[in-house]
Amino acid sequence: MRKEELIQRLGDIEWEDFEVKEAKSEVPKSSWETVSAFSNTSGGWLVFGVSKKGKDYEIKGVENPDKIGQDFTTVLRGQKFNQKIITECKKYIFGSKTILSFYIPLAQKKPVYFDNVKNSFIRSGSGDKRLTGQEIDALYRQSAYGTKDKETAELTINDLDAHTIGQYRQYLENIKPEHHYNKLSDIDFLTKIMALDKGKATIAGLLVFGTEDSIATVFSDFKIDYLEIFGTSYEDAPRRYEFRLPDYPNLFQYFFSIYERMIKKIDIPFKMKGAFRDENQPQVKAIREALVNLLIHSDYFSPMKPRIRVFSNRIEFFNPGALPKPYEVLQKGDISLPRNPLITKMFRVIDLAENAGYGFDKIIKGWLSHYKIKPVVSGDIDNYRIEFFFDEKNLKKRVETPQKTVEKTVEKILLLLKENPKITQAELAEKAILSRRGVEWNLSKLKSEGKIRRSGPDKGGYWEILR
Repeated sequence: MRKEELIQRLGDIEWEDFEVKEAKSEVPKSSWETVSAFSNTSGGWLVFGVSKKGKDYEIKGVENPDKIGQDFTTVLRGQKFNQKIITECKKYIFGSKTILSFYIPLAQKKPVYFDNVKNSFIRSGSGDKRLTGQEIDALYRQSAYGTKDKETAELTINDLDAHTIGQYRQYLENIKPEHHYNKLSDIDFLTKIMALDKGKATIAGLLVFGTEDSIATVFSDFKIDYLEIFGTSYEDAPRRYEFRLPDYPNLFQYFFSIYERMIKKIDIPFKMKGAFRDENQPQVKAIREALVNLLIHSDYFSPMKPRIRVFSNRIEFFNPGALPKPYEVLQKGDISLPRNPLITKMFRVIDLAENAGYGFDKIIKGWLSHYKIKPVVSGDIDNYRIEFFFDEKNLKKRVETPQKTVEKTVEKILLLLKENPKITQAELAEKAILSRRGVEWNLSKLKSEGKIRRSGPDKGGYWEILR
């Protein structure tokens, strides 16, 4: 930091990466909180010899700069902190007064604390905030970034969902019929994509291919939450939500079920690509990339759950687990730092994940190309979110769309039941263009509302429309 920059900062109101201490004759004890906070957040400058009263700074100077500088750096390299902190020190002269400035770098391994782990801090605004136990746990998991999904569970191929494995392999064969993976046995195939490691299911393999029961042995409350709210917030919505996706066994099933539902919320103008309609437009790719982003980068060990909320004016993706680097850094280039590299590989094999990076460039440009409003990316120490806003033109078109979509789905199911009371759920799913779980959810809702009734056995029975 140059002297001119220091003067500029002293003239500003507040900086998240800048803190002053009077430190006239000794290192203030509050300095250790700031060191921890800078190390755990994004680094920053700690300045000795300046006092702050309200919004005003006053240069006081330090009496013995060499001693204070030595005392401070000795502590940072000693046993007080749980890891050694190498700092850059600069000296500034203002008349007869000396100011010391130390740059505290962002730590690669977190949390950084002094004396005991409860003394872990982060920057919040222009102050230091003590971390909660949950936030400290999140930082420990962040330190294991890119390694957790490689761990193995005491489970085998018999604990994975054969139906999902078959669907995944069929999907791969459809898009890449010549791929050499298609000739492998299930065990060799799953080993090749690292769903199995020496016969044991990896955490990634479990999350992508597991059954509800097998995933529950490692994750007691696994789910991806998807909700549709008919308002711009819970406060202006008539109900907390109008639709909530039922539970699915694994990530592969969640992807297609959520995408199938969510894509109906996106405006897709009629365009031709060759002899066919082009439905794979940039705004569609952006929202698909955001969904894949959520599935491959979420912290599944967090007590928070990955969540998608569709409001009347936006779609919001909430990811448990912080970004590995500040968003501004990730946006500049394809930095390949997946939280779950094996899950990423499994989605990349079937061309649903990028080769590198978080896909922010495709997300931002794709959405902007149609809606003209830049997606908003924000985050905290243990999460980040991406919000896709609809523009005014498309917002007006969407005012009654959600309710009408639900009503049309119900009408279609009732019509199909009336035409063929013995229709199967599989046939309903195909003709109503719904997932199997979507059919089950709608039938359950219609039964609870007293609109339909099932007569006879599951096989050979029929549906009655009551009103």
